[in-house]
Amino acid sequence: MQSQPSQSPSASGPAPVLDVEQAEAALVEHYPRLVRLAYLVLPPSLGRNRRVLTAHALTQRALPRGRTSGASAAIPAQQGGAHLRDPGYAYVRLRVLRGALDAGLPLTWKALPRRAQLPPLLPQVRGLRLFPRSGGADELALDQSLAKLSGAARAAYVLRGLEGLDDSGVRSVLTAAGCDDADDALEEADEVEARYALLASPEFDPCSLQARPTDLMRRRQHMKAAGVAALATLVCGALLGLPGEGWGPDGAAAPPYARNPAAQAALDPGQLTVATASAWKRSARTDFSVWPARGNLVGDRDLLRRALAVWARPGETVQVSATPGTPSGAPPGPAQLLFAGEVDAARVVLFHDGLRIVRYAEPKEGTSGAALDFARVDGASGPEASAVVVNRTDGNIRYLTAPWVKAAAVRDLLKPAGKAAPLHRDKDGVTDPFAGPAPTGRCTSWNALRLRDDTGVVGTSTDLGELTPARLTAGRPEAPREAGPADWAKSACSLASVRSHGVRSVNAWAYARQTLPEANGAAQWVCTRAETWRGGGSRSFAQFETAGGPAGAVAAKAEDTPACGARDPKVLAGVLWKSQGGNWYLLGAGSKDVASLTTSAGDRVQGNVIAVRTERTARARLSGTLADGTKVSTLR
Repeated sequence: MQSQPSQSPSASGPAPVLDVEQAEAALVEHYPRLVRLAYLVLPPSLGRNRRVLTAHALTQRALPRGRTSGASAAIPAQQGGAHLRDPGYAYVRLRVLRGALDAGLPLTWKALPRRAQLPPLLPQVRGLRLFPRSGGADELALDQSLAKLSGAARAAYVLRGLEGLDDSGVRSVLTAAGCDDADDALEEADEVEARYALLASPEFDPCSLQARPTDLMRRRQHMKAAGVAALATLVCGALLGLPGEGWGPDGAAAPPYARNPAAQAALDPGQLTVATASAWKRSARTDFSVWPARGNLVGDRDLLRRALAVWARPGETVQVSATPGTPSGAPPGPAQLLFAGEVDAARVVLFHDGLRIVRYAEPKEGTSGAALDFARVDGASGPEASAVVVNRTDGNIRYLTAPWVKAAAVRDLLKPAGKAAPLHRDKDGVTDPFAGPAPTGRCTSWNALRLRDDTGVVGTSTDLGELTPARLTAGRPEAPREAGPADWAKSACSLASVRSHGVRSVNAWAYARQTLPEANGAAQWVCTRAETWRGGGSRSFAQFETAGGPAGAVAAKAEDTPACGARDPKVLAGVLWKSQGGNWYLLGAGSKDVASLTTSAGDRVQGNVIAVRTERTARARLSGTLADGTKVSTLR
């Protein structure tokens, strides 16, 4: 590991009592540095907009509450720059670091949330998304590497690189911040290459920001919904004051709020729609509307009544989740029953109301700890309507498969040469449990579900934290095909970045191949695009993959763009690459309709690939031109 200047803590005597003015002066003087530290340590899963706001909030809350504080004695004075020797700076840095580490802790029902775990009250920005300026491929690679570390390991890496502390100093700061095992954090941080100069990049500067609007259509819909909700609250409040008994509580459901004939019909188990066992065979459609009701509890009216009641009015103890863009309101009318049965240690009910799949689950004993999940499935057909999650336990998944599914198997996408393992299903179409993709940590395997329908077509899908798996395809965006064993071998790990985003399908398109300089073999450029059920929020990644190398490196990424999709099947990306001989090159590739490429340094080539000798610290930009003269910029 690259050596650092010696800046070990000194423990000569107790630190003086800290005055609040001293801490405020340090915070104001070093505010950009402290906010950058918080931004780098905060978990990337928060998203760049929330990371920016949270980093500023944590820094602004770092001042001591009283006029003085003795907490500075917890951190010995540092050797090195003047700001490191300032006890005021050491104190506010420790407060910022504690908050950033707390923000990465998972929320549990066993303890009250800490302030840093909740979205910041201030600052708030409405109508805009804020994020730092995009950096180069090196910054993207470092950001991905840091995202795989624990919060304490990220803090160790940042304290080394941004603050210049040696391991002894890092250990003291982490221990004072509440880290249980600073040595483990240091060892984990050693796994990331020591490219500390990149931490000063604009990519990690939450004080120099770009602004984009939020989803304007959704914002307008939310305003309308808020108005309707306010009116409904007034009406329901008036109805609650009327005489009469109304509904009683049902299991984990909240008390009723109104008497309404349409709502009562939607909550009557006898009104549920049920497809016959052979409806799918006679129908021209292959969607959820022709799924028969299955499970050993389809006749349990009490269970169905509780499930419908909780759907209409979930109580305070019910864990409710919904994929982005999915309404979580009561059923608009009688829903369709897909499944009701015992799965592992739970009773599970699945409904379909034409727009959503709704999953209700309760323990076999009692109703405490009931859960209610919503996911959009409007327009789902064929492979997109072939499986629904019935249960997740300890990282394992069980699916309920469509009646037209004839065989199921599991394949590790990272091992294209391996065989798919057959997956047993019971008489109702429920699969045996199998390991899903790990939500965090190292990407050493990525299991996908392979289903063969009654026509012999095999579809591949994967769990991304939703009720329905995301369909995996490959090929040109305007004509995707079912994914084959080798299509996702080096791109599968990038799927972790679109987990729990309401993803409908993900397509991997190898849009260019390139011979590498100095006879270093060949590489291919792959654009991975995730489409969502709600239409907006799509994500595209351009990845650079070398033959025989490890997983592809993300060269560029973008959100809410038609690039690399059916509407605009064009893409361009570039990356800095080091040859085996130690020379640096700017490599770039565009889709086949790109006729020429130009760098900001003036280099120009005909065709859709480029390789230009450059320097390690170069910040060259790349642009392309189509045959008709239209300019194409890199994916961003």
